[in-house]
Amino acid sequence: MAVQLAIVLGFLVMSGLSLLAMLLFGKLLRPSRPNEEKASTYECGERPVGAAWFNFNNRFYLIALVFVVFDVEVALVVPPILVFRKWVDQGLGWLALGEVFFFLGVLLVALAYFWMKGDFRWIQDLKLPECSPIEIGAIGDTGEKEEGR
Repeated sequence: MAVQLAIVLGFLVMSGLSLLAMLLFGKLLRPSRPNEEKASTYECGERPVGAAWFNFNNRFYLIALVFVVFDVEVALVVPPILVFRKWVDQGLGWLALGEVFFFLGVLLVALAYFWMKGDFRWIQDLKLPECSPIEIGAIGDTGEKEEGR
């Protein structure tokens, strides 16, 4: 047991030392000539305009998630389609067909939900919060008239 632990420990030490050696070797060999242009934000070869940190449109994230859902859908539907003929020969064709329609149904329900919710519209109307009207003079007004002025 101690020999096995020593082997694992030796492996970890050697891998750590080799990592340190490679990083140090790279640091010594690579040129270091920093300048302002290299430190600037890269925007596809164009000079950057404004700050690099800005509010990212969340709709990109939503479209990416929908793409992932479709991608997973394809990955889950392909296997039953590939074995469909074999399952039909075994009398289980209805099972493969049911599985494919089940996954497609779940996808269509999710698609309809997002569509009805309006999440696929790129430009959305912002709903302003409703505020209760304030009567002029209502705040701090005691109803008494000031005398002497």
